[in-house]
Amino acid sequence: MMHFMDEQFLLDSDSAKILYHDYAKKMPIYDYHCHLSPKEIAENKPFDTITQIWLAGDHYKWRAMRSFGVDERLITGDASDKEKFRAWIETLPYTIGNPLYHWSHMELKRYFNFDGVVQAADWEFLWNHCQEQLQSEDLRPQSIIQRSQVKVICTTDDPVDSLQYHKQMADNKAIEAKVLPTFRPDRALEINKPRFQLFVEELGAVSNREITELPDFLQALENRVQYFHEVGCRVADHGFEFLFYETVTLTEASTLFAKACDGKVLNIVEEKQYKTFLLQFLAAQYSELGWVMQWHIGAIRNNNTKRFNELGPDSGFDSINDFPLAKPLNQLLNSLERKDCLPKTIIYTLNPNHNDLIASTIGNFQASGQKGKIQFGSGWWYNDKKTGMMQQMTALAEAGLISTFVGMLTDSRSFLSYTRHEYFRRILCQLIGGWMEAGEVPRDYEFVGQMVQDISFYNAKNYFQIEL
Repeated sequence: MMHFMDEQFLLDSDSAKILYHDYAKKMPIYDYHCHLSPKEIAENKPFDTITQIWLAGDHYKWRAMRSFGVDERLITGDASDKEKFRAWIETLPYTIGNPLYHWSHMELKRYFNFDGVVQAADWEFLWNHCQEQLQSEDLRPQSIIQRSQVKVICTTDDPVDSLQYHKQMADNKAIEAKVLPTFRPDRALEINKPRFQLFVEELGAVSNREITELPDFLQALENRVQYFHEVGCRVADHGFEFLFYETVTLTEASTLFAKACDGKVLNIVEEKQYKTFLLQFLAAQYSELGWVMQWHIGAIRNNNTKRFNELGPDSGFDSINDFPLAKPLNQLLNSLERKDCLPKTIIYTLNPNHNDLIASTIGNFQASGQKGKIQFGSGWWYNDKKTGMMQQMTALAEAGLISTFVGMLTDSRSFLSYTRHEYFRRILCQLIGGWMEAGEVPRDYEFVGQMVQDISFYNAKNYFQIEL
């Protein structure tokens, strides 16, 4: 019988253990998508409490606490950090089966030197233990990044952001990792959201131009893309509740833009036309600059209106959407391919029912001379778990090439989430090691081990082409 979360955690065969310990374990981390604060990295201030580094902004944990019946005051309310920590520790033992159970124990083990099993009664001991550990320089943001062997961090940034902290870090030789911005123009595409007109105003202000027509808007966005590029950005990211495709002309898009600027709501076909036009325009910019484009598809957000009005977005009230994907996905990629402006693209799905669909679609748009130009992204959000990762990688392997996969990312706001790369690598080695044990893959550890290292780090390094 295996012991709880020991060195063989998630590795139940000799092949899996060899692949992980001899090949995957010591690989550096290439975190090409996250939501860390550039300000917190640049300023490198210590965290006053374990709650600040472990619970603040973590809507995964918040959802679990709500399911356990914890009062909102102890989650996002005015309770003290110590009270919130206690509420989480009293919840954690009951999260068995949820990846939070493993992630939380891994975070305590790797960063706070706690190797036990969390029990509710231990909350005060754990509070004191973690508070003592936080006095160490090792738990400041830059130290966590360095000790976790992180080579690249791509944050998530609005087009109107000044990127002042990225500039500051570029000149800081003490930060060994590359900390680069990611261009995230969701507000530019969400033409029916109330914040659209505000975004147009902010974009005009930061671009020093008055935006009255679509060409002004496009030029301002192009200027911001160029600005991000100069600061080191090589990645764009888009979040879509559903995917879309409608044929559209420049004249039609201009009319739709003017309509929205007048405060009118576009119908669903008009909204899809505008989004198709703008995404095609942006993809052409990315392609010309050699950027990677990411699509995160399928989150239906802010479903609890009452709580959204109280707490705002990203508070734990989002879930999996369902919608037709095959036709718009192929049409959109095809429209970019026809115009020779399809950049390297990573497609993530929140709905696991779309795994095989995406794995088969990416094979339609690969390119000569590029390994895995179009990628099926790692299990995201609700799929960021053992079964979700297994399903995503199996679908990719069976319909394409898992050997060219760019691997894991944290997609997190927490500096402690680098343990998710370890979690992913253990699952990767368990999957491929299982194929070895079943005689489906030869026991050629040198060859297969190199493939594991490629998926863990080198594929991303070669794919993003960011100078380390």
